[in-house]
Amino acid sequence: MTPKVIISYDGTANDQDALVLGRLFGSVGAELELAYVRHSAEADPARERAAQQEAERLLASGAESLGHPDAARHVVLSGSTGAGLRRLAERVGADVVVFGSEYRTTPGHVAPGTSAQRLLEGGPTAIALAPAGARTRGELEVETIGVAAADGDHSVRETAAALAQSAGARVVDGESADLIVVGSRPDAPQGRVLVSAANQYLIETSERPVLVVPRGVAVPFRVPVGVA
Repeated sequence: MTPKVIISYDGTANDQDALVLGRLFGSVGAELELAYVRHSAEADPARERAAQQEAERLLASGAESLGHPDAARHVVLSGSTGAGLRRLAERVGADVVVFGSEYRTTPGHVAPGTSAQRLLEGGPTAIALAPAGARTRGELEVETIGVAAADGDHSVRETAAALAQSAGARVVDGESADLIVVGSRPDAPQGRVLVSAANQYLIETSERPVLVVPRGVAVPFRVPVGVA
């Protein structure tokens, strides 16, 4: 099974970081899509057409930068970016939504913005966060994947193992890894993301990309043929 990954993209520098993380997932077989949320419609039809066309041009440019010019692109109308992306993810059956870090984040660090944080609090998909400035450092190289798992939830290690096999990486204990897979709290509803205070701190102090997995639902990264 191939995971479907939506990249939240609005053309800003930190969303260019999200493209870098998205390319990593694309390199291991994920189906990549881009989404831009417009917060209001124009009352004038001509202005509405122009706004829609501008949003479509922005996503087309993002797809070119991503290296997947034919990637599906979604212009979503919602007063809230987080709510709009949540509805889109549920509608298209996405497995992961990728965000850049909050725009004031120190380069090399991860910090969820408002929209990402909203989906970290009950969202239906895994959430991936790119460090600020990733766009300036070339392609992400992942040789090790760390795990921060909640008790009794095997989906975190399953996700890490499948991603590691797909990427030619290895799973390691601890947080000193090239990418960290984080589990949801034990009291999170099945299939929903909820992070503990400890894991929220881990995310906000990380200098590596982070993938937060819903409770009990592994991201179905495809294991290459011939890999046990």
